[in-house]
Amino acid sequence: MSSASVTNVRTGQQPCFDRMVVDLNGPAKGYTVRYVPEIIQDGTGFTIPVYGNARLQVVVNAPSYDQNGNVTYSPAAKAELSNVSGYQTFRQVVYANSFEGSTNIGLGVRARLPFRVFTLDGPGPGSRLIVDVAHSW
Repeated sequence: MSSASVTNVRTGQQPCFDRMVVDLNGPAKGYTVRYVPEIIQDGTGFTIPVYGNARLQVVVNAPSYDQNGNVTYSPAAKAELSNVSGYQTFRQVVYANSFEGSTNIGLGVRARLPFRVFTLDGPGPGSRLIVDVAHSW
């Protein structure tokens, strides 16, 4: 399990892609990002409805709580982590739970478009997981 925890999820628009950033309070220890037919909530198996014609499942190998069980990220609205209305590619960002040391986020996009994923160190001892989804093929 990672010693880092998720602290925030945010989005932004760029000229050629839409970007989602997952902020961590320590070094990123791994992730999985892939297109899936539906977003499934960890721990329950329930399907989470997500707007868009395609869905990316983003699993960060870091919980949304610290080693003492204190919550480090608690979104006000699990069905809308960031307002993406007006975005060219993103349709919805949902919180699909933090379970057994990982955090699951669903990203609804308008189509199954190319994407890239990478991490950046900082600020300070933290890190960021970046998911960019192209506006076109």
